[in-house]
Amino acid sequence: MREKIANWLARPYVSNVIIAVIVFNAVILGLETSDVVMERAGPLIVLLDRLCLAVFVAEIILKLIAHGRRFFSSGWNLFDFVIVGISLVPTGQGLSVLRALRILRVLRVVSVAPRLRRVVEGLLTALPGMGSVFLLMALIFYIFAVMATKLFGSTFPEWFGTLGRSGYSLFQIMTLESWSMGIVRPVMEVFPYAWMFFLPFILVTTFAVVNLLVGLVVNSMQDAHHEEENARTDAYRDEVLERLSAIEARLSEKEAGQDRAKM
Repeated sequence: MREKIANWLARPYVSNVIIAVIVFNAVILGLETSDVVMERAGPLIVLLDRLCLAVFVAEIILKLIAHGRRFFSSGWNLFDFVIVGISLVPTGQGLSVLRALRILRVLRVVSVAPRLRRVVEGLLTALPGMGSVFLLMALIFYIFAVMATKLFGSTFPEWFGTLGRSGYSLFQIMTLESWSMGIVRPVMEVFPYAWMFFLPFILVTTFAVVNLLVGLVVNSMQDAHHEEENARTDAYRDEVLERLSAIEARLSEKEAGQDRAKM
C-alpha cells in the first residue's frame, strides 16, 4: 500500500497538478487583497482558498502514509509540513499575522519543482563560502565608514555624521542607487578629491566582492547539478546491473533445465 502511494506521488503528472494548485492558490491570495474583488466574489475566493489548502493537506497526509518516519528526514518535506501547518493555525486575535503568512504557500513550488530546488540547494551549499566573503565585506565597510565619518562627517552630518549613517550611505553607494548625483557629487563640491575615496570603494565592493559572491553561488549550483546527474547515472547503472543479473539468472535456470532434460 505504501509503495503504491509513493509511486503514485512520484509520478510527473502528480507534481504538475500540485504546481498548478500552488500557482492557482497564489492568484487567489493575490485577489484577496482587492476590496473590489472581495465584495463581488468574497465567498467564492475563500472557498477556493480552502479547497487549495485541502489539496495540500491531503498531499502531506499521503506522504506521511507512504514514507512514515522517513518523511521527516527530508528537509523539503519538513518545509512543506511547516508551510501547510501555518495555514491551519486559526487566525484569531494576536494571530492575525498568520493570515498574511498564508502567502508562504507559494514557496512550496520550490520544493516541488526540481530546478528551483537545485537553485536553493546551491545557495545553501554556498553559505559557508559566502560567510567568509560577508566577513571581508564587513571589514571593508567598517574601515571605509570610519574614514568617511572622519573625512566628511562634520560637513555632511546627514550622510556621514555617525558610523551608522556612514555605513548606510556607503551601502547606498555600493548598490549604485543615486550614488553620483545624490551623494558623491555634492560631497565633491566641497571636497574635490573625494573621488579618490569613493571610486576605490565602489571598485572593491560592487565589482569585486559582489561578483565574488555571484561566482560562489554559480559554482555551488553547478556542483549541485553535477551531484544530481551523478545520482541519476548511478541509479541507471544499478538498474541496468539488476536487469543483467536477472537475465543471467534466467539463462542459468534455462541451461540447468536443458541439462536435466538431457539426463
